[in-house]
Amino acid sequence: MKTLLIVLSVILVIAIVGAIILNHPCFGRRMSKERKACIEASPNYRDGQFQNQIPTPQFTGDKSMFGALWEFLSENKKDRVPKEAVPAVKTDLKALTTDKDWLVWFGHSSYLFCLDGKRYLVDPVLKMEFPVSVMMHPFKGTDIYSPDDMPEIDVLIVTHEHWDHLDYATLRDLKDKVKQVVCPFGVAEYLEYWGYNPAFITEMDWYETVNYQLSTINCLPTRHFSNRLFKRDQTLWASFMVESGGRKVYVGGDGGYDDRFKEIYERFGSVDLALMENGQYNKDWANIHLMPADLEQAIVDLQPKQVFTVHHDKFSLAPHAWTEPDSVAHDIAQRHPIALLDQPIGTVVYF
Repeated sequence: MKTLLIVLSVILVIAIVGAIILNHPCFGRRMSKERKACIEASPNYRDGQFQNQIPTPQFTGDKSMFGALWEFLSENKKDRVPKEAVPAVKTDLKALTTDKDWLVWFGHSSYLFCLDGKRYLVDPVLKMEFPVSVMMHPFKGTDIYSPDDMPEIDVLIVTHEHWDHLDYATLRDLKDKVKQVVCPFGVAEYLEYWGYNPAFITEMDWYETVNYQLSTINCLPTRHFSNRLFKRDQTLWASFMVESGGRKVYVGGDGGYDDRFKEIYERFGSVDLALMENGQYNKDWANIHLMPADLEQAIVDLQPKQVFTVHHDKFSLAPHAWTEPDSVAHDIAQRHPIALLDQPIGTVVYF
């Protein structure tokens, strides 16, 4: 009897702790009926979930999902994490004028760019609070920017709901600095829950367009997936093309290779700057992130005038060496007539 009481007590404690954790605002809330109805009307939502444009099995190796995860967690982490601090620069972002076009990268997929006098902040993950602090650990020297360092943001762009792109603590602290938000279908549910005014959020499906202060923001496909916690693919993932002042910036988001890069070139012509995913790839999930050869082909298809690669140099979310994405990008730039703008975290890059 005593043993049974102990077991039941442990189960009760685990249940209470689990309930407390899952009620943390970072996990979001149940989607409203109105938003769910809008999502279900999307041509990209079929069979109870969003679909990629072509079939996309998430795991492409000879292992199951759990096998691939176990290998990633248990294998030797040599070279996956730098031993010394990663080179980075602390720039006074509030002092940067908006009379030129520039980009400042904060590591991984977080960056701020100025185009035609307006500031765009993409996928900011700038704080390490629970539960992100349990899942990801920034490399030494990379965790130098915070929401307090950000200037006023004309447009916040969120590409999808994954933890390394949509961060509750960062967006909570940025709320009063953001004038407008653009995101794919379903992601606005998080933002509204976290206090953002629905009137200033534009939720978009692929190939939809919104105009904002003489700029045009186009929501475009990627080949990826979504899952914040349990049920997969209930919110959309996207890339974006920002057009303003006769110039174009492509925000690539996350996603494996397909024909979309050729289609984007045919639709928009050569872009002035392409922000391309480069890192956290592996043969076991080659459909949902760009492998090195895929990145090269995507750049050839897209034909951008200038390229800056992201999704690396801050977190280790795949088995490759942390320095590998930089080497991949430079090798591609040597083989093709593109201007590679990759610079250390925090560097102001004029384009």
